[in-house]
Amino acid sequence: AGGAPVNWTRRTRQVLGERLPAEELLPDRLPAYVRSAVYLLGVLTLSSLVVIFFSGIVLVIGGVQWWHTSPLGHFFNSLHFWGVQLFFCMVLHLWAQYFMGAWRDGRAWTWVSGVLAFLVSVPAAFTGYLSQTNFDAQWIGLSAKDAFNAVGLGGLFNVLDLGQMLGLHILFFPLIIVLLVAGHVLQVRMRGVVHPYPPNFSESQRAERKEDER
Repeated sequence: AGGAPVNWTRRTRQVLGERLPAEELLPDRLPAYVRSAVYLLGVLTLSSLVVIFFSGIVLVIGGVQWWHTSPLGHFFNSLHFWGVQLFFCMVLHLWAQYFMGAWRDGRAWTWVSGVLAFLVSVPAAFTGYLSQTNFDAQWIGLSAKDAFNAVGLGGLFNVLDLGQMLGLHILFFPLIIVLLVAGHVLQVRMRGVVHPYPPNFSESQRAERKEDER
């Protein structure tokens, strides 16, 4: 009763300090098993997302037709396109973490946020193809129109409406992806990367392994 009144900023600072200390947010040492190449797939996905984000900003500033008429526009359009292809290394990261059991030891939300980021990335890439304003975009749009009309979503998701597709591709889906990826990285920082499954060796195999290591 005689203590200091509860302050929400102080409480928030305490919770963040307990759940995400500085040594976990910005670690300077990592476990030895992180040297494996399979742990680099997530970093590759994150790096490609940065390339996609900044190249997309340049394309938006230039306008819808700019990447068809300007050599610089061609360059940034290609950079954006190949960044997307690299971003879908996320599939390899997803499968690698699945077989490594990335949800173990209280990491369920880490796994779920990664899966959701992948699922949202699919319509984000689809609306990007529809926003190209070229023959490929027209062909994909006309083919997809019948599919969406067949399942009753044509009135909600009009693939032939360039304004709607640009809005979804530039603002709606990227915002969700960035939030999910940020939450995913935060979960990784809070709980650490998943460790490999323990080797299941017999006593004789362990003795042989020790001899080989000598």
